[in-house]
Amino acid sequence: MTIHDTGRRAFASDNYAGLLPEALAAIAAANGGHQPSYGDDVYTARLQEVVREHFGTQAEVFPVFNGTGANVLALTSVLPRWGAVVAASTAHVHVDEGGAPERMTGLKLLPVPSPDGKLTPDLVAREAWGWGNEHRAQPLAVTISQTTEMGTLYRPEEIRALAEFAHERGMALHVDGSRLWNAAAALGVPLREVTADAGVDVLSLGGTKIGLLGVEAVVVLDPSRATGLRYLRKATMQLASKMRFASAQLLTLFEDDLGVRTAAHANAMAARLRTALEAEMPPGLAFTQDTAANAVFATVPADAVERIRKRVRFHDWDAARGEVRWMTSWDTTESDVDAFVQVIREELAN
Repeated sequence: MTIHDTGRRAFASDNYAGLLPEALAAIAAANGGHQPSYGDDVYTARLQEVVREHFGTQAEVFPVFNGTGANVLALTSVLPRWGAVVAASTAHVHVDEGGAPERMTGLKLLPVPSPDGKLTPDLVAREAWGWGNEHRAQPLAVTISQTTEMGTLYRPEEIRALAEFAHERGMALHVDGSRLWNAAAALGVPLREVTADAGVDVLSLGGTKIGLLGVEAVVVLDPSRATGLRYLRKATMQLASKMRFASAQLLTLFEDDLGVRTAAHANAMAARLRTALEAEMPPGLAFTQDTAANAVFATVPADAVERIRKRVRFHDWDAARGEVRWMTSWDTTESDVDAFVQVIREELAN
């Protein structure tokens, strides 16, 4: 029984969108009969083969339930109990995961302010010090988000510079890739170019935001730096018994470049939104970040924010200065964007 308006869409989050038709079909196709549990099924075996085709023969994939679980599992695998992780102050692991990385594992996050959500070797260096000092949590990993929480993205050479900086100091590099597909689409490069080839050690590969149901993955790119995933996944409550349904969905993203094509559409809708508003800037509107993928950041007068939100839902980013975030999704249409632009124009004109 459907109890919601299936024609209504928002610009709050790509998590609001439903499932890709291909993901639903994959679940149905994987149903019927019996398959071994806990990842010993044929779908997970095939996923392992496909991941190695895309990330290199050394790669190993571990499907999990959600992004927070993926990040916790990935960071735990590269750190001892006394380890610390350098992250941007806006990073999802620091701001939006309820303290789970620190609560679940005992690791310490070392946040660094970054106006565009990106880290550089110079920014990491602010917290990458104190090795051998027993009074300081040891900085042994760097984590970055691709795309960032500010909607910006890292080019391959920027990731490579971070990897070299980290590796020279014995640190691992983790990528929170909840929107990695959007970054790859925006850059026009294969996934491997912004991960394995750039020196990334362990990756949280997104699935939910691109249209899957209850599935993300940890991809180990350098097995020498990430250990114990087989045991840690169970210990962190991220081991699915009927894993075939998770793996089957992930497989769809690699088939016929579905993940990248889907992400490219979401990116294009964000670009359409920004371009339409820039063509004739409404009074009081200003953009605050580059629109590199599927997020548009802007400041809007406080009274207009609430009027717009009553008509089309979206989230504040920094309410104190009137900054909002408008997200597009795999199912955002051109007419959705055009109607939203009209709403923004009408309310800002009042």
